[in-house]
Amino acid sequence: MAISAKLPSRLHHNAYTSRDLEATRHFYEDIVGLPLVATWCEKDELFGKERTYCHCFFGLGDGGALAFFQFAEKEDQDLFSPKMPPSPFHHIALNVDAETQAGIEKRAKAAGMTEPKFYVLEHGYCRSIYLEDPNGMICEFTHDHPEVEKINKTRRADAHSELKRWLGGDYRSNNMFR
Repeated sequence: MAISAKLPSRLHHNAYTSRDLEATRHFYEDIVGLPLVATWCEKDELFGKERTYCHCFFGLGDGGALAFFQFAEKEDQDLFSPKMPPSPFHHIALNVDAETQAGIEKRAKAAGMTEPKFYVLEHGYCRSIYLEDPNGMICEFTHDHPEVEKINKTRRADAHSELKRWLGGDYRSNNMFR
């Protein structure tokens, strides 16, 4: 059942932790091409203790950002950093045009990134490049198929029935673009 409330207008930011903000800055600004748009150096009472941290924002085209925290104290860094191995099924995906994707791919290769830290998948409905950032997070940069409007219309129309079919045990692929 669809909710009729107004949808959020855009992603404001997605926040992660970083053990090395300079390595993170280099990756996102110099390789990916996202500008550093804000750095907040802060000290707050958080969860029963005063904590000191730096919070950097890397800008996206719609005004949103990817944000990263680094804590001054190792115990705070350890407490708030996820203990998760890199997985291609746990990532953030950002939409880019073909020129931007080619630029990211070129800079990643120039920086010496190779599999498994850098790879390409042709999904059919889009082409994606995947990069692992210095924090172990997987970032996908996706360029849509030229017929994206038609593809999206089809998937919206059958989203519920396809989910029901798959959950019922019918695992046939519905990706006719591969």
